[in-house]
Amino acid sequence: MADYKYTPADFKSDQEVRWCPGCGDHAILSAVQRALPEIADALDTPHNLFTFVSGIGCSSRFIYYMKTFGFHSVHGRANAVATGVKTANPRLSVWVTTGDGDSLAIGGNHFIHAIRRNVDLNVILFNNEIYGLTKGQYSPTSKLGKITKTSPYGTVEKPFNPGELVIGAKGTFFARTIDMEVQLSKECMIAAAKHKGMSVIEALQNCVIFNDKTHYDFAADKATRAERTVTLRHGEKMLFGANKEKGLVFENMKLKVVTVG
Repeated sequence: MADYKYTPADFKSDQEVRWCPGCGDHAILSAVQRALPEIADALDTPHNLFTFVSGIGCSSRFIYYMKTFGFHSVHGRANAVATGVKTANPRLSVWVTTGDGDSLAIGGNHFIHAIRRNVDLNVILFNNEIYGLTKGQYSPTSKLGKITKTSPYGTVEKPFNPGELVIGAKGTFFARTIDMEVQLSKECMIAAAKHKGMSVIEALQNCVIFNDKTHYDFAADKATRAERTVTLRHGEKMLFGANKEKGLVFENMKLKVVTVG
């Protein structure tokens, strides 16, 4: 590859970004565009080998905002199409942008079998726990009892946990980030690109219109986020808390929070 160093601008298309103001997708897009120059440099991958594949949903607009090759496939089939792309040209760095409805409902089998086959894809699974593009129906990750347009009395189904699905399908790489943590998302994407095999990044994403603050109590509230989330980095201690003073121990078959002296 030439000595030219890519910048995020090299991966930004000239298309108007048409997600709702405040949508978490904007932050994820920013993280990807910041990550790709570093990935290109680290893996000696020229710009013309990056390819994005999407299915259907708000996340699937992603390919239009990337100045790369792209393929907008059909509902639930992004992982199948991406498998074909990677198989046809293994040199490509293939990325899949998909949602919880797209890959965990109609596309569920394609998702788990791509993981089982360990195809060298980088999947970014946008999880807002709702169908956004089709206007607010419950999805496979919606919380039990969630009231939506298709569950006016509350859902009766327990939600999928994407990480458990990946592990159950013998996945070799799984990471989770949240839309507002752009730097963390970028780190996850760089690590995913370096991994040989199927990489799945679950991006907890906020839909301000149909499921606002769905991740708020769990991970998005700035006041409590440090106390409720552990950022895992290879070789580093699993510490959390506002001052990184807390850790976890396994006691009597349960996790217990302890203060590290």
